[in-house]
Amino acid sequence: EALAAAAGALRAGGLVAVPTDTVYGVACLAQDPRAVRRIYSLKGRNGTKPLAVCLGDVELVHRYCHVNVPDALLRDLLPGPVTLVLRRSEELNKDLNPFTSLVGVRVPNHPFVRELARACSGPLALTSANISSQASTLTVSEFQDLWPQLSLVIDGGPIGDVQSPECRLGSTVVDLSVSGRFGIIRPGCALDSTVEILRQKYGLIPESS
Repeated sequence: EALAAAAGALRAGGLVAVPTDTVYGVACLAQDPRAVRRIYSLKGRNGTKPLAVCLGDVELVHRYCHVNVPDALLRDLLPGPVTLVLRRSEELNKDLNPFTSLVGVRVPNHPFVRELARACSGPLALTSANISSQASTLTVSEFQDLWPQLSLVIDGGPIGDVQSPECRLGSTVVDLSVSGRFGIIRPGCALDSTVEILRQKYGLIPESS
């Protein structure tokens, strides 16, 4: 019932708060320019700060991005608390992050948000459920001030340990747009495991080297 209601709200151009594997997020249809503008307005966010896209399945990354890493690498990191930054494909809405040729892509390790992405035909735009520059949220009551601007709030209970600052770090954001290299854009909550996979298993070189 919650899934059907959330998918319906998104298809109608609404914004929906959802639990993810890291923090609470706000989602809209990435291919809907008006909904994307509403997310920026909700967050009080600078229009040049990019939004990530959320997909239900790893194989869809190839549809919306130009992937220049082995498929096994994608599957070692996704689904999980990692955002991969890749070159965007022509399939993606041109009004989404028009100032960059790159896009961050997420496949969260959370059944509800993945089912929601599958229920909508295209990718979701996903951002944390908070005002820009404020702390990420781990319960729905922490972003109560945003509720009036949302079509629906899906309460998945507390995410992680509400007392732990580490739980509010959000996903680790890693740039994989340059072949053979990786750059950490945001350390996030899965930095060590992500770097170990990229360096030890796949021999990628950190961009600062």
